[in-house]
Amino acid sequence: MPWLQIKLDVLPDNADQYEDLLLAAGCAAVTLQDKEDQPIFEPDLGTTPLWRNTVLTGLFSADHDLEATELFLKESHLQLFPNTPFPSMKTEILEDKDWEREWMDNYHPMKFGKRLWVCPSWKAVPEPDAVNLMLDPGLAFGTGTHPTTALCLEFLDQLALEGKQVVDYGCGSGILGIAALLLGAQHVTAVDIDPQALDASLDNLQRNQLPKESLKVFFPEKAPQDPADLVVANILAGPLVQLAPTLSALCKTGGQLILSGLLSDQETEIREAYGNEFELDIIAEKEGWIRVTGLKR
Repeated sequence: MPWLQIKLDVLPDNADQYEDLLLAAGCAAVTLQDKEDQPIFEPDLGTTPLWRNTVLTGLFSADHDLEATELFLKESHLQLFPNTPFPSMKTEILEDKDWEREWMDNYHPMKFGKRLWVCPSWKAVPEPDAVNLMLDPGLAFGTGTHPTTALCLEFLDQLALEGKQVVDYGCGSGILGIAALLLGAQHVTAVDIDPQALDASLDNLQRNQLPKESLKVFFPEKAPQDPADLVVANILAGPLVQLAPTLSALCKTGGQLILSGLLSDQETEIREAYGNEFELDIIAEKEGWIRVTGLKR
C-alpha cells in the first residue's frame, strides 16, 4: 500500500507544535531531518537540539484527506503563530516498497586492507579464500559503511592478532571484535549498554561459525576487568574522554589501543585524555572522522 506524506519546512522553535498538529491530524509517523548540511554529532547531555532549517515529515495512510489536513494546519498556524508566515509545505505520494529489502539490495561486500572483507550474510563472497566476515547488523550499529568503522577495520587488518585477547568496548553489531577473531585473536570481550547490540554480536559470531567461547558479551557494569592485548572503542568523543581511566585499565602494558567515532577537531581532547597512558600514533582521517591508535606505556 502506498503512503501519503506532508513535508513542512519549520523553525526549530515551532517543530514541537507542528509535530503535535500532524499527530492530531491522524499522522502515522513523524520524522525530522536537516534541510541543510548542519550535522549535530554530540548534543549536550539532556538536550535534543534541532537544525536551523528543519524538515518535518508526516506520514499518512493512502486514503487520508490531505486537503482537509492542509486546511487544519493553516488554521492552526494562524492561532499559534499569527505573526509568522505559514511554512513551505509539500505533499506527495510515497512509493510502496519493501524498505528492508531495498536496504539489503544496496548493501554490498566491502574490502578493508589487504585481507579482510565484510560481506552481507545474504550475498556471495567475492574472494572465498580471503578473511570474510559475514554480517547481518540487525538493529545494532556497525556495518563497515561508516568511516569510523572502516578506519578501525583497516587498522585491524594490519595487526598481528594471533592468540591475542581483545576488548571491544561499544561493540554494536560485533563487527570489530569478530573481525579480530577472524584475523587470529583468541578471545573477545564485547561490551555495550544496548541489549540489542549484545544479541547482534552473538548472532554474528554464530553466523561466522566461530566458537561460542571465543566471544563473550557484557553490560559495562558486569564486564571483566582483566587487561587485554588490544582495546578497541568506536563510540564518540564525549564518552571516550569519560571512559579514559576504564579503557586504559583494560589495556595491558605494551598493549594496543584503537579509538574512533571522533571528528577531526576532537583530536586534542582525546590526546589530553589518553596521552599520559599511551604513546599515541599519527592520526588517520577519513571524511572528517579520525582514528586514534597507540601503545600502552
